Amino acid sequence: QVQLVESGGGLVQPGGSLRLSCAASGFTSDDYHIGWFRQAPGKEREGVSCLSTWDGSTWYADSVRGRFTISRDNAKNTVYLQMSSLKPEDTAVYYCVTDAILRGCRQYYSSSYSPEYWGQGTQVTVSS
Repeated sequence: QVQLVESGGGLVQPGGSLRLSCAASGFTSDDYHIGWFRQAPGKEREGVSCLSTWDGSTWYADSVRGRFTISRDNAKNTVYLQMSSLKPEDTAVYYCVTDAILRGCRQYYSSSYSPEYWGQGTQVTVSS
């Protein structure tokens, strides 16, 4: 059973940085993707970033490209989302996600994509 556990959320001032972690386990293959979604109060959830161990691809939402960086520590089976130049509009619950079948990141180009597995979420609040 795939399990995803996020950590690293918190309160940060505008312009600050924060790093989220996602510890992943239960995959039956070394080829998979790990992504991040977020949901702000009263808003639709949206994809933020993706990293594929299958083809090495990454994807970023336009709203975070250039400010967020996704990376992976193979030895720890952990994916990180380094968030910099944070803005109040980045405030949301951030979820680590994955899928049993879709190994790449191309599905993130569709706003209708809904991942199969979700972590419990971690709150990120950007406020002065």
